Amino acid sequence: MAGGFPVKLAGPLLIAAFVAACGTGDKSAKELPLENYTAEQIYDRGEYELNRARFEQAAEFFEEIERLYPYTDWAKRALIMNAFANHRGQNYEESRAAAQRFLDVYPADDDAAYAAYLLALSYYDQIDEIGRDQGLTFQALQALRTVIEDYPDSEYAKSAVLKFDLAFDHLAAKEMEIGRYYLRRENYAAAVNRFRVVVEDFQTTTHTAEALHRLVEAYLSLGLNEEAQTAGAILGYNFQSTRWYEDSYKLLTGRGLELRAAGDNWLRQVYRQMIQGKWL
Repeated sequence: MAGGFPVKLAGPLLIAAFVAACGTGDKSAKELPLENYTAEQIYDRGEYELNRARFEQAAEFFEEIERLYPYTDWAKRALIMNAFANHRGQNYEESRAAAQRFLDVYPADDDAAYAAYLLALSYYDQIDEIGRDQGLTFQALQALRTVIEDYPDSEYAKSAVLKFDLAFDHLAAKEMEIGRYYLRRENYAAAVNRFRVVVEDFQTTTHTAEALHRLVEAYLSLGLNEEAQTAGAILGYNFQSTRWYEDSYKLLTGRGLELRAAGDNWLRQVYRQMIQGKWL
């Protein structure tokens, strides 16, 4: 169910009666309170709205079941559907609240894994661009890790792993964006700090090779040749087939420098760990 929650169409007669009561020109029927309907009837109306992509209305019907029939099996089913409908309608805070409520009340239920996954998605689906504040990305990572660790055998674990990797890559991309900004403005020390974060903390992402090359550029501009050479050596060991290695090779050799571990600096430590098989 990683792509969505299974929704059945309610019985046509029941739906027709409910729609007639809630949506006809008969004023007395229109104003008939939901208390006059069973939990199943209200639930079926929620599904009716859901199948017509009226997510806000669907969520409202599911929420009413919780209010009118608390602690029933229908209330439990409606709660997870409330989270789903709100997520489909991009009402992420409401979806998150309903999913968390489900986990608090029904932690051992079969649908707890799906509730945890929905909660994670409520953060993940708001990660839309690199320039945005990264707080949501950290929250998405934490929630996705919960799915992976607490429900490893669920059908949502694989999807959570993929999304975790993408969110992690997103954080690295943010560091790279800021580092490039500093590099363009010749604030080399600040740029180095950002690229160092990528190399040390996000080395499993797709940005590591470029980060090493940018370190070569920044260190050469600062006159720190040994650091630049060591960054180039790491590139040569791990990413020799990339354009970033080729660009660094040209930069270093063009200044008569070799791509080798040199000096005693943080990159030299990374290089030692790499040679010992403890990095990348």
